[in-house]
Order: sequence, then structure tokens, then C-alpha cells
Amino acid sequence: MHRGNGIRRFFFLYYTMRQKTRFEIRPAGPPDTSLVLTFIRELAEYEKLTDEVIATEEGLRRALFDDPPAAHALLGYEGDIPVCFAVYFYHFSTFAGQKGLYLEDLFVRPEYRGRGFGKAMLRYLAGIAGKERCARFEWAVLDWNRPAIRFYRKLGAVAMDDWTVYRLSGKALNRLAGPEPL
Repeated sequence: MHRGNGIRRFFFLYYTMRQKTRFEIRPAGPPDTSLVLTFIRELAEYEKLTDEVIATEEGLRRALFDDPPAAHALLGYEGDIPVCFAVYFYHFSTFAGQKGLYLEDLFVRPEYRGRGFGKAMLRYLAGIAGKERCARFEWAVLDWNRPAIRFYRKLGAVAMDDWTVYRLSGKALNRLAGPEPL
């Protein structure tokens, strides 16, 4: 079950010239924590950022399944094989005066790309955004990830080139939050 938002499992039949494949998207549950962490590590490897993964199963379990959860995770299966995942959360737009859905991560294992699974995940997430009356559905992509950028543009997504993302973490975050003057 997906904690009260009414979203249920999604079945997507993908047809090719030669085969018919069943693709299912479902919300992750506490028993899936290890699988979600595996996907996070695979994504980090793809993005050449493995040294930045400090997530633990216990931390993920708290973040995804405490009440209220900090984020939500989805898993995509081809038959019984986990092939992709997504992590999202809600934010708020002061300009729109409404919440929005932010896609933190979407990852399809390389050997399963090009089969429509990423698009199905995005459609599912867009459905959640609509049901939850979100004004926006947003995400970030690394500048070098040209295949993803092409894919998103084909869907009609627009790059927000006028904006630069800033981040505070680690020592810089602690320093700013600390009691000592900067």
C-alpha cells in the first residue's frame, strides 16, 4: 500500500514486434529497503558518484517509511525482475501557491533501457502529481547525460536554464548551522 494517497499498482503492457512483456510499478515497502539501496548504488555508479553514497538501509527505512515519510520510492518490474526505481517527494511553490512533485532519482538498469520503462515510470509519477493536485513535476539531470536530456525533451520537458542549483552539505552546512560567526 502507498500510505493513503490512493495510488495503486500500475500495469503497463509493453509490446514489441516479437514479444509481449508485463511491466508493473508498485510503491516500495519496508521489505524493499535493501533493493532501493542497491538501485541507489547502481545509479551512483552510472553517474560516477559512488563516493557520495553514504545512505544506509536503516536511514532509508526511516526516511521512506516513517510517518510522515520524507520521500517515496517506486519499483518497476518486468515480470518478477526489478528493472528500475524512482524516488520522489513533495515540495512547495510559493509562486504557484501549491505543492509540487520533485523526482529525486529515476534509474533504469542499462540492459532494460529503450523498452519504455522510464517513460512508464514518468507517466505514473505524472499521474500521482495530477491526483495530488501538484502545480509542477520537476527533476534535475546532469549536464553530461545527453541520452536522458534527449529523452526528457521528447516528453515535452523544458530545461530551466535560467536557474543554478546550489547545495550546502557536510562541513559547509554544519558551519552555517553552527553557533559560531562565519
